[in-house]
Formats: sequence, structure tokens, C-alpha cells
Amino acid sequence: MTPEEVGERLIHLLETDDPAQGAVAAGVSGGGPGHARAVVDVPVARWWHAATIAHDPGALGCDFFDWLSAVDEGDDGFDVIAHLWSTRRRHGVLLRARVPRVDAEVESLVDIYPGAAWHERETYEMFGIVFARHPDLRPLLLPPEFEGHPLRKEFILAARVAKPWPGAKEPGESEAGTAKRAPMRPPGVPDPNEWGPMKGKIPPPEAPARPARPARKTDGGTP
Repeated sequence: MTPEEVGERLIHLLETDDPAQGAVAAGVSGGGPGHARAVVDVPVARWWHAATIAHDPGALGCDFFDWLSAVDEGDDGFDVIAHLWSTRRRHGVLLRARVPRVDAEVESLVDIYPGAAWHERETYEMFGIVFARHPDLRPLLLPPEFEGHPLRKEFILAARVAKPWPGAKEPGESEAGTAKRAPMRPPGVPDPNEWGPMKGKIPPPEAPARPARPARKTDGGTP
């Protein structure tokens, strides 16, 4: 089936006469021929049910779990996305649900796709999204004492303040030029003079020295 047909098929199988269950919508991802996928948006309450139908051999037959992650959409919440694939029919679907920012929670898919266990643990760590009924939702990558969720947009990148950044220099920090302006900070990076061990200790940047102007000559040829 084409991506358009996959999306239409899943929407048809999810049809209901109860408007309280929320609307379902389908689209197609980018990527060009051979790489485009059906993208089906479902309400959080229907996330697990949609995955069950996608897995059903009599429906889409997506027997292979590829990956799961999330995207921080700011005040609108988080998009939880799972890519499911049919090894026999050679088609896939990107299943997506918008999870609210406060009390972010969605049902686990582990009982349908056991391979989702590690992906859900990582997403829980990085975004703080709880996967209900997950059998072992414990830290996967970060140490147990770590606080916060690093992939949330409001998470402060403290490493950029606590120690020198090992990567390329920021704009304005080039050593080639004589003038040097204050470096630009990416979103989420606090001002080191306002937060961290150097708070209040960094002097304001000095204005670059202006080059001396050449002496003007008079009409008689003498300066």
C-alpha cells in the first residue's frame, strides 16, 4: 500500500461514532519516493488502541517496532512518535500523539511491541513523559542522581557555564580578527555572569579599540 492508503486504512479502522474519543487525522511525511511514510495523529486516549490495530495482521500487519521518541512542542506539550513497520507488506506508519505538558503520560506499547521497552525508558528520562503500565520504567542512560530531563526546552545546559565548551568557537570569538564582540548564546544556555560558578565575576566586554585615523594633508602638501 502507498503511504496515503496506509493512513486512510488506519483512519477507517479507528472510526467511531463517539466524538468524545477524539479525532484522528492522517498525512504523509517527507523523504521522497521510497522514504515517505503515513503519519497518523491520534488522541492520547487512543494511542495504545491505534498501535494494536496497526499490529493486527488483519489490519496493517505492522509486526516490527522500529523506534519511539518525542518532540518538545513548548506550551502545546509533547509529540510522542512511534515508527511501526510491516516486514511482510513492506509498508510503515508513523503513529503520533500530542501529550499535555502537565502530567505528561501515555500508555506503554511494551505488551504489543516488547522492543519498545528501552525506547520508552529513554523518552521518559529525556522528556519526563510517563509510560503507564511499563514494567520497568527506570533510568537507562543517566545516573540515578541526575535531576531534570535534558531534552526539554526549558532545561538549562549547565555544562556550557560550568566548564569551557570543547567545540568550535561561538560567533565573535574568532582569534583572527582584532575586534571581538560578545559571543552569542544558543537557546537554553544561561548567561554565565548570572548563573553558575562565575556568577557576578565576569567583567563586561571591552569595546574594540578604533584604529587611528591618518593625518590629513593641507593644500600645501604639509600635514
